[in-house]
Amino acid sequence: ARPGAEAARAEAASTHAAVRATLASLAAEGDALARRLAADAGAGPRIADRVATTAGYEAALAAALGDDLDAGPADSGDARRWGGADGAGDPALPAGVPSLATAVTAPPELARRLAQVGVVAADAATALAARLQPGQRLVTLAGALWRWDGFVDAGGRNDAAAARLRARRRAAEVAAERSIGAAALDAATAALAAAVATAGAAQEVERGARTGREGAARGLAEARARLAAAETAAARRAGEEASLASAIARSSAECARLANEADAARAAIPAGNALSGLAAALSAARGAAERARAAVATARGVAETAARDSEAARHRIAAIAAERAGWQRRRDASVGQQAELARRADTATAEQAALAIRDDDIARDIARLATRTATAEASRTAAADTLARADAQAAALAAQARAADEAVAAAREARATARAEAEHQDGARQDVERLSGERFQCPPPVLAGRFGFAPDAGDPPALAAAHDALLDDRERLGPVNLRADIELAELEAQARQTLAEKAELDTAIARLRGSIGSLNREGRARLAAAFIAVDAHFRVLFSDLFGGGEARLELIESDDPLEAGLEIMAQPPGKKLQSLTLLSGGEQALTATALIFALFLANPAPICVLDEVDAPLDDANVERFCDLLDRMATDTKTRFLIVTHNAVTMSRMHRLYGVTMGEPGVSQLVSVDLQAAGRLLAAE
Repeated sequence: ARPGAEAARAEAASTHAAVRATLASLAAEGDALARRLAADAGAGPRIADRVATTAGYEAALAAALGDDLDAGPADSGDARRWGGADGAGDPALPAGVPSLATAVTAPPELARRLAQVGVVAADAATALAARLQPGQRLVTLAGALWRWDGFVDAGGRNDAAAARLRARRRAAEVAAERSIGAAALDAATAALAAAVATAGAAQEVERGARTGREGAARGLAEARARLAAAETAAARRAGEEASLASAIARSSAECARLANEADAARAAIPAGNALSGLAAALSAARGAAERARAAVATARGVAETAARDSEAARHRIAAIAAERAGWQRRRDASVGQQAELARRADTATAEQAALAIRDDDIARDIARLATRTATAEASRTAAADTLARADAQAAALAAQARAADEAVAAAREARATARAEAEHQDGARQDVERLSGERFQCPPPVLAGRFGFAPDAGDPPALAAAHDALLDDRERLGPVNLRADIELAELEAQARQTLAEKAELDTAIARLRGSIGSLNREGRARLAAAFIAVDAHFRVLFSDLFGGGEARLELIESDDPLEAGLEIMAQPPGKKLQSLTLLSGGEQALTATALIFALFLANPAPICVLDEVDAPLDDANVERFCDLLDRMATDTKTRFLIVTHNAVTMSRMHRLYGVTMGEPGVSQLVSVDLQAAGRLLAAE
């Protein structure tokens, strides 16, 4: 009963630790949410503090109300508050569009606003937006907004408000879960106390039972040792008897064979001449057979050569036929080409005759063209001389025209420059006078004297120098940033967004830390529970294998089970408590076996394979090992496959599988059902 009580205690401890870890995680998450909500709280009450949403509708509510969530309730007395209004005459939302009021629990002041907000899918919103009445709007769960007046917001502007709504809803859920967790923790604490008391009582009962059991176990071990020795001697004598019987049988068979050969030899002695004749005939037959084989081989070679020649001839005939078809195609093609060449030769002959007829005409045309060319050349020379004289006169006139144009252009440019400069100076003077009157309420001469300048009122360079000096003074003051208020608003918006993101990150960090702590606590609890269960099984199995003594597992080098090492402390009967490394080989093997089976009891499997586990054990310890195997097979319903050479272990198994060599050089697989063999032996 004690392992069951220990397991119940470990399970109760694991449950208690899990409940405590869950409660601590909820507490951390609740504190983080409370800090965030406190940081988001304004100077006075807000209507958002009295609103609760169904999970997933936070972004939709934030998009529907926007900054109006920061307004105060009707009883707050704030300058910006919700007063409530009667919505009896308001139009209904489009057919099939649910109202946001069905998913939100809010004060009566928001009833009219929420009733005119519909929740739709994004793909249907565009079509439904055209059917909205004044004052109505559509939102999606992702936070997109379509208003009756055509305004569309794709979402994302009210993420901070949606995050605050989610945090408030989660805070309420965490508070409820903490109440349930506290009740569960009280129940787990009571169950753990009861399990600890039960386990303590079971340990006391077990100690008394084990004291009486150790004497019986020692007597049983001695009797089994004597039985094993007797069985070993009997098996050895049976093997010797079987070997002697086999040797006797082989000797008898050999004697019979030799007698038969002797009788055959004695019977063959009188017939010696006949055997000589038979040998000669056999030799002649063998010679004839060899000659026949040679003739067959020669004929086969001739046949194979003829077959190869025939195959080559067939291939050659096929190649000749293919070449013949190719040459036939070429001959047909050459006939067509020959006809084409004959036609082209006739055409060339006709063209040659025609050209011969035209030779005289071409000669007369050449003579006529030569005369015309000489006349045209003389005309061209005279025209070229006339053109050269005209070009020279035109060039002189063009040079005179260019000079005149340049003079006129220079005069016009000088006049335009002077006029522009005068207008610019007049404009600059007027601007200076206007600016002086607007900014300093005094004319330029007085202003110049006020700042230490005394230029001549009619001296433009002096006035320009004074103006430049004043401009330099203004430049030293620096430019005026006309976008300062816009940039300030943008920076404030970025600051608010950063604060919202920081709050979300703080919440995520707190939740992540809570999750990490929960995982660590659960890991410690599970490791502690597994350690307690394995240690309990190890103590019992060690005492069973050693017939007494004491052993335990210890966590060393750290108080944290996740970082601690493991030390095995063992005290065989008659020795002091010491580490596993200080025990003898057999003691280490038994201790390791106890630990392996303790782990196996904590997490059993249907099949277990043990390879030469009993090799370092003596016969008495092998008996204890086999007793433990029997108990493990009965308790855990596990099939054990043991690889061993120990006769005691093999004698305790249910079935044996091995290899035997009944005859020299011939191996055979053998399977023996020991239980069936025992029943058969008992029946005989």
